[in-house]
Amino acid sequence: MSGTPRAVRLRVLLGAAFLMATSAIGPGFLTQTVVFTRDLGASFGFAILLSVLCDLAAQLSIWRVIVAARLPAQTLADRVFPGLGTLLALLVAMGGLAFNIGNVAGAGLGLNALLGMDARLGAALSALLAIGIFLSREAGRAMDRFAQLMGALMVLLTVYVAVAAAPPLGEALLRTVAPLQIGVLSILTIVGGTVGGYITFAGAHRLLDAGISGPAAVGDATRSAATGIGVATVMRVMLFLGALGVVSHGLVLDPANPPASMFRLAAGEAGFRFFGAVMWAASITSVVGSAYTSVSFVRTLRPGWEARTVPLIIAFITLSTVIFLLVGRPVTVLILVGALNGMILPFGLGAMLLAAHRKELINGYRHPLSLTIAAAIVALAMTAAGVYVLVTEVPKLL
Repeated sequence: MSGTPRAVRLRVLLGAAFLMATSAIGPGFLTQTVVFTRDLGASFGFAILLSVLCDLAAQLSIWRVIVAARLPAQTLADRVFPGLGTLLALLVAMGGLAFNIGNVAGAGLGLNALLGMDARLGAALSALLAIGIFLSREAGRAMDRFAQLMGALMVLLTVYVAVAAAPPLGEALLRTVAPLQIGVLSILTIVGGTVGGYITFAGAHRLLDAGISGPAAVGDATRSAATGIGVATVMRVMLFLGALGVVSHGLVLDPANPPASMFRLAAGEAGFRFFGAVMWAASITSVVGSAYTSVSFVRTLRPGWEARTVPLIIAFITLSTVIFLLVGRPVTVLILVGALNGMILPFGLGAMLLAAHRKELINGYRHPLSLTIAAAIVALAMTAAGVYVLVTEVPKLL
């Protein structure tokens, strides 16, 4: 890698943070945030606050344990209990593929809104761009820079729209700590959309691949994880405020495409173009993050696959694109997949917490008891919420 060791390390740490954040900020993230704001109003701020606390407990635990152990999550889980890692890899890869179909579709829809391009053509061209990043001679560097650039673009454009929407900030702040209603599905979904499935492992696996690992690197991993959560949270809050501003003024969001109508109602035709740029950036970075992380799990399932990482990533992106072109992506599927990823979270987090207290697996690293307790509470709460949603909410969406 080019550059001084310190500069390279900083670039990788920022790249890992933005890889996680931009993996989380996909078309489902945009859709879920606007839909739940429409349904819950200012009280959705409470769900966001809870999700940030859950994110911190889950991400910090997972990143620290993986980096200390110098092992990817699936290998570590197999060391805890034989076969557990294989099951985790399959669950993460299936969830990643389901999400990636929506990511590819979102990229096409983004270019359609931004340039008027046919959505299917836009999806295909975006997939080719993502493949091109992994074909680069310095794929890791290209992925880091791309994630940072697109992340900054999304946040800046969304901040502009949030300001233009003139949301009731006092009401938003009040209901964040004193909600009038609490949506269990919204909490499960947005936690799942930020740290569920493949997302929570994206940055940690990137650090391993870059050689940043071992107990001495735990501090760097912690800061990188916190940065990624911060970026995703700023984006979530700005989308929430933009949507809240629109609905608080009595305007009605288009149910066929809630985030697009939010941008348009807040900032006119320019806002709609901004939506196209944000949707495309969110989607294409999620395509990259989903493909990279999902393959980082499945490549250990068979001997020889480790050496074929790039072809596997290309195949993953191609399969996602073909499925989209044949099937499509309804809004409801994105919400359901977010909830599914939220249900995967307790499984992966539980495996990492078990590994955290096996000293022979984590090279003498001592995981803080407070972080273990917080993460265990998150795992139990998300399990309970997942069962509740499966029984009461999912049938309404099907």
